Amino acid sequence: MADRSDDLAAALFSELFMADQLARNRLSRALPRGMELSHFGVLNHLARIGDERTPAQLAKAFHVTRGAMTNTLGKLEWAGHIHIRPDWDDARRKLVSISPAGRRARDVALAAITPVIGEVVAALGSERVRATIPVLREMRIRLEGEG
Repeated sequence: MADRSDDLAAALFSELFMADQLARNRLSRALPRGMELSHFGVLNHLARIGDERTPAQLAKAFHVTRGAMTNTLGKLEWAGHIHIRPDWDDARRKLVSISPAGRRARDVALAAITPVIGEVVAALGSERVRATIPVLREMRIRLEGEG
C-alpha cells in the first residue's frame, strides 16, 4: 500500500515541477522585454495589496531570501517601477510601494501573459481548472505550514 502512495506522491510532484517549469518558461517569454517573472510577481503583489511593504515582508511573501528580494527591488527601483523610502517610525527599515510607472508596467505584463494562461484554461476547460484550484491551494497552505 505504501508503494502506491509513494508512487502517487512522486507522480504528483513530478507533474507539479514540470508544469511549473513549463509555465515559467512560457510566461517569461510573453513578458515585456526586460521584465522577469520575479519583477512581475512583486509588482502584481504591490498592486493587489495597494499598500507599502518592507523588503522583509516581501521576501517572506515570496519565500525568497532577503538578499534575493533586495536584488529584485534594486532592479525595480532602477527601472522606476517602485519607490523605496525610509520608514519614518523606524529608521532601520524601508518601505516599498509601486509607482505609477510600475503599475503601468504590471498592467502591460498582465495583458501579455493573460492570453497564455487563458489558452491553457480554455484547452482544459474552466470547470476542470476551477475544481483543481482548491486542491492546489490546500497543498500550498500545507507546504507553507511545514516551511
